Amino acid sequence: MGNVRVEEEIAADAGKVWDLMSDFGGVKSWNSGIETCEVEGEGVGMVRTLGMGGISIQERLEKLDADNKTYSYAIIGGPIPATGYLAKVVVSDAGAGRTKIVWTSEFEPNGATEEDLVKLFEGIYQGGIKAVEKAVG
Repeated sequence: MGNVRVEEEIAADAGKVWDLMSDFGGVKSWNSGIETCEVEGEGVGMVRTLGMGGISIQERLEKLDADNKTYSYAIIGGPIPATGYLAKVVVSDAGAGRTKIVWTSEFEPNGATEEDLVKLFEGIYQGGIKAVEKAVG
């Protein structure tokens, strides 16, 4: 089982960061790496299909807890060489106008090494956090 954890602080209000990141179907509005985002359903259980770089990835919202500013999602389709992928995002107030974002995941490698997948997902999470900071900055 592979695990990834990226934890970063950004100069932004936690409420604004949460509003942006928790809009599961609105990821294209702040992440320029996403070319298209189509949504089916609403709330927990909704599925978004992300188009980027000529591929499509389907992700399902598994949990959304606004009180604790956390959500989780699973990859349910697309050319990702892993199975059982489940990610969790936690947004918290770090004080002094800063926000801490913790983005974690677990998965089973399937067609790629765990090391390669860890690097891939770390890069995605770090890029996503930078995009959020830019969008709310």
